[in-house]
Amino acid sequence: MDSLTILIVKRLAFGLLTLFVISVLILLGVEMLPGDLAQALLGQQATQESLAAIRLELGLDQPLHVRYFDWLGNILQWDLGTSLANRREVADLIGTRLANTLFLASNAAIIAVPLSIFLGMLAALYRDSLFDKIISMTTLMTISVPEFLVAYILIVFLSVEFSIFPSMADWSSNAGFWERLYAVFLPVMTLVLVVVAHMMRLTRAAIINVLTRPYIETAQLKGMKRSWVIMYHALPNALAPIINVVVINLAYLVVGVVVVEVVFVYPGLGQLMVDSVSKRDLPVVQASGLIFASTYVMLNLTADILSIIANPRLRHPM
Repeated sequence: MDSLTILIVKRLAFGLLTLFVISVLILLGVEMLPGDLAQALLGQQATQESLAAIRLELGLDQPLHVRYFDWLGNILQWDLGTSLANRREVADLIGTRLANTLFLASNAAIIAVPLSIFLGMLAALYRDSLFDKIISMTTLMTISVPEFLVAYILIVFLSVEFSIFPSMADWSSNAGFWERLYAVFLPVMTLVLVVVAHMMRLTRAAIINVLTRPYIETAQLKGMKRSWVIMYHALPNALAPIINVVVINLAYLVVGVVVVEVVFVYPGLGQLMVDSVSKRDLPVVQASGLIFASTYVMLNLTADILSIIANPRLRHPM
């Protein structure tokens, strides 16, 4: 087995271990929430006998570790279980919500990735100019501001003051593609503003780092325009770190939508998970959290593998 395969297997093993730890933490976190699911389902007037019966029916009378390993065994059989709150299949509850979350994250990625690379190239091209300083200052401010505050600022100006876009990102069941895009404009722009700053700054840094190489100086001495040098020489050789940061930010887009979905009351997986936490609906919370964690781990693993492939020193360690 070569060194590259060993590194990839190690990353996969670490990813699986991470998912296992996250699933345990989710279980413990939900168990620590105040309140009782059986009491919430039957109301305050329920008798002890009825509470005991509903706990027996839902399996809440079992020890915590027994419930956890039962759930884990079902997951390995692609069975997400049944919601404790409404007795519906968790897969049915998650299906549409997950599609909505991916719709939101993919639209943000389509805008954010090319925009950040373009701005990073311009900032590197006009390094230390007024444009570079303005872009760097603006992106630093957006990185420093949490996404929920960015969301509320957009709502105040584009929804409350000027009534251009809706403050609630929802649509009817028969809404078309463009109507959905209009409805999600504010949450998409919130995610774009948050991730563009990070990707743009690292793209700029990667290109500037490549511009110090001898072959770049040779190209400039031949009379090639600086913009062409960046486009045809610097950018291709800086793609490895750029791809790495893009993939990591794509992972953040999928996972970071939770806060944005709550702010805009968006019918996505993040909103479903938050609602399920308030109801102590453990199967839904565990399944939603595991999907988010799996997506994040998978994309980070992809970034690691791309970095290994692009770096000969990692492929062939001494």
